[in-house]
Amino acid sequence: MSATPTLRWRPVPSRPGMPRRVHRGPWPRRVAVVVLVSVIMFALCWPLWQPYDPLAVDYTAASLPPGPGGLFGTDAAGRSLAAGVAAGLRLSLLVAAAAALLAAVAGILAGVAAGWLGGGVDVVIMRLVDGVNTIPHLLLGIVLVVFFRGSLPAMIIAIALTHWMQVARIIRSVVLPLRDAEHVQAAAVLGYRRWDLLRWHLLPAIAPQAGICLALLLPHAVWHEATLSFLGVGLQPHQASLGVLLNTGQQAIFTGAWWQLTFPAAVLVTVTVAISVALRSRHTTTEL
Repeated sequence: MSATPTLRWRPVPSRPGMPRRVHRGPWPRRVAVVVLVSVIMFALCWPLWQPYDPLAVDYTAASLPPGPGGLFGTDAAGRSLAAGVAAGLRLSLLVAAAAALLAAVAGILAGVAAGWLGGGVDVVIMRLVDGVNTIPHLLLGIVLVVFFRGSLPAMIIAIALTHWMQVARIIRSVVLPLRDAEHVQAAAVLGYRRWDLLRWHLLPAIAPQAGICLALLLPHAVWHEATLSFLGVGLQPHQASLGVLLNTGQQAIFTGAWWQLTFPAAVLVTVTVAISVALRSRHTTTEL
């Protein structure tokens, strides 16, 4: 009597003759996520590892290179540059996240109003978008920050006011064809209220694009904050963001203290590139 053969389960290959693979996304995106998480963990966990005030002055340890002066060395006032970079990164990400969220909300509201209401409302909002776009964003940000004397809320509002227009255009382009879609018109004929149409038909359609816009605004906001602070019109020196560290580091580079500029610049570039790659999938076509 022959033994009954044992049946083994095998996954169905995606292509004939090829084994099935689990898709985990493109490798640059996975690397960017690992780098981004590592940098953020450095910023969050550094105070737990070295619980010292990043603004504490010690002139006896001024301008020490990496090694004797710690992980990143010290600045001209003897402050730990690693602690300053960690604190600056936390502040820059906080400002960028708040500004990106505010810009996304303003752009979504403007885009929905322009696309859904149409008519004169659409004309007014789009002409406002065109008018703000004609002004250089950096110049507008400088004027707003200087007018409000470089406070933290002023920085957030200045970045948001120079980035909401792109979101409004994208959301409007999604809403316009949806307003005239057959299923929306049929729901309106059946007596559904405008709020119900917005809730059940419009919001689910614009949610993916709104999330993409918010994600792509983050690196823009980080660079905008760093640029304003680097020019000396952003946050105050006691609010050590990455832009403030770059401003002080570019003055120290001429004295040979290269690390005071190199490490803040490297962290800024790493964070912005990692955010852009990690949040932008290979199927994303939205551009801001």
